[in-house]
Amino acid sequence: MELTKAFSETRALAKGRVGLVPTMGAFHEGHTSLMKAIRERCDTLVVSVFVNPTQFEKEDDLESYPRDLASDTVVAEELSVDVLFAPEVDEVYPAGSATVVEVPGISQWMEGKHRPGHFSGVATVVTKLFAGIRPDVAIFGRKDAQQLAVIRGLSRDLRFPVEVIDGPTVRDWDGLALSSRNVRLSSSERETALGLSRGLFRAADQIDAGEFEGDILTATVRDACRDLAVEYVTLAALGTMVPIKELKLPAVLAMAGRVGPVRLIDNITIDFNGSEAEPDRGVILDEPSRLGTLR
Repeated sequence: MELTKAFSETRALAKGRVGLVPTMGAFHEGHTSLMKAIRERCDTLVVSVFVNPTQFEKEDDLESYPRDLASDTVVAEELSVDVLFAPEVDEVYPAGSATVVEVPGISQWMEGKHRPGHFSGVATVVTKLFAGIRPDVAIFGRKDAQQLAVIRGLSRDLRFPVEVIDGPTVRDWDGLALSSRNVRLSSSERETALGLSRGLFRAADQIDAGEFEGDILTATVRDACRDLAVEYVTLAALGTMVPIKELKLPAVLAMAGRVGPVRLIDNITIDFNGSEAEPDRGVILDEPSRLGTLR
């Protein structure tokens, strides 16, 4: 495996069909599941590790974001990653950088409303990765459902010849969706944070039983999250992220909330098999994730 710092160096090493897994590092089983899923689709597997400053609203959130490149390097080698691209900020944003990428519509709801500028940062850095590395296929997790929609939108609109695929949300043994931020939760805060997945799973059970009313589904989630500082619970159309009142088409039931200083997001996506709704609860690990070793 090669560790690179420059786009040009990374491109020179990328041979054949190139796969890309963009990350901000501090690898957990969610990241590794994406690497495993894309490995068979490409000849050269590139994994980027870059904590992107433009998608953070608050400086303290950026500074406290977990970083562990040494551990990430070991994990990447074990998974047969060909190139680990870990650029410095000035490689991605050279002095005088002024270009930003916006994806209107998709980005205005939910996360876009509560984190101004976040999706501009995401869209800009992914555009730079697509342009600089020139992958044939890239993979993103469904846990960030709105981000996935934004990236698919920019890839379509800017005509990037990149196949954008997705991987399931990976959850810890207790149901909490994996996030590098989870390492900042105390034991009691983690128990509180479980309200996110519990609420979404209860709503998924209601959907399985035939409940399609958005107000009822979102109320179920909110009720399970009474101990969190909930920012939003929204049922939205999966492709556009426009809020909907009734489950009649593929959708996402998404939420965000704060537990102490930590902001967490979670969702379930709902697809349809004919008239039957099929909520996706993700993949639950059989044992505690490796995030516990990163504390």
